[in-house]
Order: sequence, then structure tokens, then C-alpha cells
Amino acid sequence: MITSLPNLLTLFRVAVIPVIVGLFFWPSDLGSWIVCALFSIAAITDFFDGYLARRRAQQSSFGRFLDPIADKILVAATLLMLAGTGKIDGLALIPAAVILCREILVSGLREFLAGLAVAVPVSPLAKWKTTIQLVAIGILIVGDAGPAAIPVRLIGELGLWAAAALTFATGYDYLGAGLGHMGVGAATNTADTDETTGDEPVAHGR
Repeated sequence: MITSLPNLLTLFRVAVIPVIVGLFFWPSDLGSWIVCALFSIAAITDFFDGYLARRRAQQSSFGRFLDPIADKILVAATLLMLAGTGKIDGLALIPAAVILCREILVSGLREFLAGLAVAVPVSPLAKWKTTIQLVAIGILIVGDAGPAAIPVRLIGELGLWAAAALTFATGYDYLGAGLGHMGVGAATNTADTDETTGDEPVAHGR
């Protein structure tokens, strides 16, 4: 099942991450556009691998393991490179840090809930958060290489702030679900896991 098309798409998403990181060191407008294109393709595969896995009944433990890791590494690595190369700085680093911390929190809670065989359905708000987040990152990758008449960087930063704001809401829901199963508080069922595909944490994968 590792060589199934859904898994190959997930593996592609992992393989393209070092290429994206490396191209950040190519200081040219063309390099920025190429990175944006690769990031966009990788983000789109996150939808298709889950969709194809369900459509073809090719879900597997390997897919459940690798898919969320690939998603988080892609976002985290790109945000770190945006900060490291100065494409985001100043106050724009705050939403980036919020998103990174949230990814760590969700990863830990997902592992905990998966161990209990608990499936937490994704909320529509979480899907919006992920969509805005990925679009904002793509815009920020282009940055100053975009059309001079359009405030590309400002648009990307505003999108990043919007994604960070939604991150608090969706992260709180997920934390509530985790604390509920720890016996700390009431569980909720609106937390997000794989927001792009809309899969559940236990059922998702190839």
C-alpha cells in the first residue's frame, strides 16, 4: 500500500519540502515564484491524497502516520524560512509563532486521542483556517516579487493574522476535546485535525 497513489502524493509532499527550503536561498523573483508554485502544488496534494484514499479504499496505517506529519512539516518549514529570509518580520512574526505553537499542540493532542481511538470531526471553521493559512503563506512567499501596484506582502500578512485568529478558536476546540478525555473538562466535537481534507484523526490515511 506504500506505493498506492495516495501515499505517493503524500511522499511527494515530504520530498518537496527540502527543495522548497533550498530555493529560499535563491535570491531572485523567479526563485520566489517557483517556491510559491511548489508550495501550492504540495498544499493541493493534501486534499487529493485523502480524497483518493477514501475513493479507492486505499487507507493504511502508513498514510495515517505520514499524512499529518507531512502537513505540519510543510507549514512549519515554510514559515521558518519566511522568517529566516526576512519575508516576514516585525509584528508579522507573532501570527507565525501562534500557528507554529498550535501545530505542536494539535500534533500532541492528536496522538493522545488516537491512542484512545477517539475520532473528532473537523469543523467548517477549521477548514477555513487552513485555507486562509495556506493562501497567506503562498502570497508571502511571492512577497516583493509580486506586482508593484499590489501590496502583496501586506495582503499576505493580513491573511496570516486572520489564520492565527482562527487558530485560537479551532485550537481551543481541540484542546477542549483532549481535556475532556483526560477528565479535566467537558469534551467538544468540533476540533480540527486534517483540516484540508476534512478527515478524522483515526479514520484518515492510506
